Amino acid sequence: MHTDSSPDVWLSSARRCPSPNFNERPAGADISLLVIHNISLPPGQFGGDAVEQLFCNALDCSAHPYYQKLKGLRVSSHLYIRRSGELVQFVPLNLRAWHAGESSFEGRPNCNDYAIGIELEGTDETPYSQSQYDVLAVVTKELLRRYPMLMPERIVGHSDIAPERKTDPGQAFDWAYYTSLLGA
Repeated sequence: MHTDSSPDVWLSSARRCPSPNFNERPAGADISLLVIHNISLPPGQFGGDAVEQLFCNALDCSAHPYYQKLKGLRVSSHLYIRRSGELVQFVPLNLRAWHAGESSFEGRPNCNDYAIGIELEGTDETPYSQSQYDVLAVVTKELLRRYPMLMPERIVGHSDIAPERKTDPGQAFDWAYYTSLLGA
């Protein structure tokens, strides 16, 4: 539960799957960064509910050997776009989701404080689906309208804000195509 008096921001186009892994943004924090990630659980396998279970602290870590390393992990993202184009929202946009980890953008640390995180179901090497690009473009345009401090030049990959730790969304993500869909 949060104490901020502003209403929670849920996208009407998204299926809600509330995660407990969030907290308040710092007082005065602006939403001024969009971070694109990828995830698949187990790695390279698509479909199923493991990502949702992970973000909701309900993943059975005995269900797959890879999940052992996720035991006790508390993470979330604001949004998740499945390969089918289904949009799932875990955390209201006005609150801080736990997606970026140790990170920095233009010398400003703690990107979770001022970023919105979008996970794409995928891997660094697997091309993303047309449905994912279409939904990502629609959502991004909505975010750009809603948050004036968020601009096209402030849309980055996880690899851009945590280059020592992360590689996503990877070489399979077509930045030029995505940008063209935004009209930028």
